[in-house]
Amino acid sequence: MSKQHAMGSALVTGASSGIGATYAERLARRGYDLLLVARDLRRLEAMAGRLAQEYGVAVEVLKADLTRKDDMRLVEQRLRSDASISLLVNNAGVALNGSLAEADLDRADDLIQLNVVALTRLAAAAAASFSAAGRGGIINIASVVALAPEMFNAIYSASKAYVLSLTQTLHGEVGKLGVQVQAVLPGVTRTEIWERSGLDEAALPAEMIMEVGEMVDAALAGFDQGELVTIPSLPDAADWQAFVGARAKLGPNLSRNSAAARYK
Repeated sequence: MSKQHAMGSALVTGASSGIGATYAERLARRGYDLLLVARDLRRLEAMAGRLAQEYGVAVEVLKADLTRKDDMRLVEQRLRSDASISLLVNNAGVALNGSLAEADLDRADDLIQLNVVALTRLAAAAAASFSAAGRGGIINIASVVALAPEMFNAIYSASKAYVLSLTQTLHGEVGKLGVQVQAVLPGVTRTEIWERSGLDEAALPAEMIMEVGEMVDAALAGFDQGELVTIPSLPDAADWQAFVGARAKLGPNLSRNSAAARYK
């Protein structure tokens, strides 16, 4: 980056629209320089010019399709080699609608490549770089369907459950090394992803749909508060803690030297 700020630089994937574009704007407002990654170069360049002028930060754009190995490795290498990057927003993702039995498996492959493989490789690169520096943050965008998979498509829901699990494990690995990790679990957010998936947003109750600015603001507030998991629409954090507590209670009995009595 040509201009360094005390905040460092934030690399945002899927930055040309929706959640990614909103993160870019909010982070620029906070004083981060930006490295914006997406496929749509025209949108990226327009946004970069606006954010640089409005907030006085350095904004670089990188056209990349993270379902393509060469593009994904280019971004991965940038994370490993650029010491100015202090925050990764792993946002790029796609959704599918419909049943698993009827799924277009080529599209499913692309979803897994983007939502799972690319996210994992970028998180790994950031974890290595940030751990060595003893600072930094990794924000992985998951979804509430990680907790309620029956709500939506099986492949998409499973990909977001993976993101949640990866984030929780990664926190245990790098949190003690000075790296902050967060999984964000939005509900339905008003972005282009649903139209692209084939889901009719108008068929959903209005009270289920959050505006993207409100979602990102809540997610960043959770990050500021040091939350590992942020669910922007959850009114009472005690409900999440009860869920975590119930899961912990299972722990001592998940692996034992004999089967439970009810199976004998």
